[in-house]
Amino acid sequence: MAKNAVKLTIDGKRRLDLSNMEMTTFPKCILKLCDVDELDLSRNMLKKIPDSINKFVNVRLLDLHSNQLEQLPESIGNLQKLQNLNMCNNMLTTYGIPHTLGLLRNLKKLNLGMNHIETVPSFIAGLKELGELWLFNNLLTQIPLWLQNLPNLHMLNVKCNPLPVDNPPKLDPIQRSWAMKQCADEGNE
Repeated sequence: MAKNAVKLTIDGKRRLDLSNMEMTTFPKCILKLCDVDELDLSRNMLKKIPDSINKFVNVRLLDLHSNQLEQLPESIGNLQKLQNLNMCNNMLTTYGIPHTLGLLRNLKKLNLGMNHIETVPSFIAGLKELGELWLFNNLLTQIPLWLQNLPNLHMLNVKCNPLPVDNPPKLDPIQRSWAMKQCADEGNE
């Protein structure tokens, strides 16, 4: 199954695509195929990602969206080449995101939308290459001002959170993509 799922992308990257396969557990057999640039385990029913995810040392894109993940392993911080991490549409809380995620110095895109996150994890402040941060449809009631110190952040999506609309935070460096409208307002634009 997994061996045939490794494909070469147009730009020459090796992609292991195990999306939409109704998997409930992480298939250990894919550890033999850990020399891939992209790993897609999205649209399954995974509840846990094992520590052995750190075997994918060359992975640049890790797509875990639309599973049932409540937490990620600490070992995810060892994926030093990771540039794009998609964990959208899971069951993550602020406490289910390990602080080791802050070690991913090459991370450029982080999608944590559609989870149960109540506060923006402070270790994100160390992700200096981060250009896009997706936090839409969570439980955020405030946006930390330190986000404006991320030098490459140009996209911040916090739509559909219970944020105060009458007193939005002042984050000038990223205001061009500031997305804070209430869900109900979106149909009126």
